[in-house]
Amino acid sequence: MTRALSGTVALVTGASSGIGEATATSLAAEGASVVLVARRRERLGALAERIGAAGGHALVVEADVTDEPQAEGTVRRTVGELGRLDILVNNAGVMLLGPILGAPTEEWRRMVNINLLGLLYCTHAALPHLLDAAETGSRGVADVVNVSSVAGRVARLGSGVYSATKWGVVAFSESLRQEVTARHVRVTVIEPGATITELANHLRPEILEQQAQNFGGIEMLHAEDIAEAITFAVTRAPRVALNEMLVRPTEQVR
Repeated sequence: MTRALSGTVALVTGASSGIGEATATSLAAEGASVVLVARRRERLGALAERIGAAGGHALVVEADVTDEPQAEGTVRRTVGELGRLDILVNNAGVMLLGPILGAPTEEWRRMVNINLLGLLYCTHAALPHLLDAAETGSRGVADVVNVSSVAGRVARLGSGVYSATKWGVVAFSESLRQEVTARHVRVTVIEPGATITELANHLRPEILEQQAQNFGGIEMLHAEDIAEAITFAVTRAPRVALNEMLVRPTEQVR
């Protein structure tokens, strides 16, 4: 039986853990050859082995997408080795919460560089190949999936700069959608609510304690839940574009 993404190539950034890892696994299960992109090569290698053992195919690319030449090189290597690019999942990101007053501005730069610039660089490099895939591929569409956050819809105390980057992802995605949708490149924004990933590991101890108080009483989402949403979006019929998906835990009120 032919799987939904057989013959396609999907590039997933931030694939060494969490949502990126789960998404790469899910897309591979649907038949896509997946390009695993992150800075932690050993983790990517282990993931590639698991995908291979399950009958899939994965290409490991160690890269820092905040460096534009590396982002461009990642796309160039993808097309050079696998021949095409059908799906781009911009998942790499970092969440560094805390008050704006007295904040370490290095945290702001990290978020802007990863959450916004890395996404922009990868999208810019990938677009010509995605347009070509939409025009010549058997699916008749190509996909850009940008992972934002519920923080890209609602700004809360302590999330000012993180929210600013995620609002930027939403704004960029909508403008891009209008530019390329008539050429059958679909643009989807995925907005996860509270999800168990390694994002919280980067928080300062006092901020981590506050987050534990905020979400300690609810059953949080798993990375696989978001991966399922991404896979659902990119496996729709060519006439269907799911442009925005907000996924919250059942018990998350805000």
